[in-house]
Amino acid sequence: MNKTQWIPVICLRVIAMVSTFVATLLMVTSHDSAKVLGMTFQAKYNNSPTLKYFVVVCIITSVYSLGALFIPPKKLGRHVLVLDLIIMSFLISSFSAAVGIGQLGKEGNSHAGWIPICGQVPKFCHHVTASLIAGFVAVIIYFLLVIYNLNNVLNLVAFKA
Repeated sequence: MNKTQWIPVICLRVIAMVSTFVATLLMVTSHDSAKVLGMTFQAKYNNSPTLKYFVVVCIITSVYSLGALFIPPKKLGRHVLVLDLIIMSFLISSFSAAVGIGQLGKEGNSHAGWIPICGQVPKFCHHVTASLIAGFVAVIIYFLLVIYNLNNVLNLVAFKA
């Protein structure tokens, strides 16, 4: 992989690292409380194992993206591609699970008798929503990164001038 092929990879990795870092930061700082019938209820990300999973995967993705910036592309191109696929799979699974919980918190589930909580703890819901948007950006960027690396490693499309 020459330098012109390596520049988009660096840009995509930096964007993915920043977006997962922002998603982590927003999720970790999401907390709010509501008073119902004289009792105070707190909403935090760590009350849900699914949101904890999302945070852990985002942290791993941020650290991996930072470390992958320093891996020489000529030596370990195929290994990095496999690791990118694994990271993307975890990122997609954690994002999907967190979106499911977010939707449940926003809309509730009338069939199960679960009421929506976003009316009582709007600050928490806004932070979670912003975190999920940043996570979605990371998923898209990692998908583009995997496609681009797959093309470079396997030489699927060769542009020769």
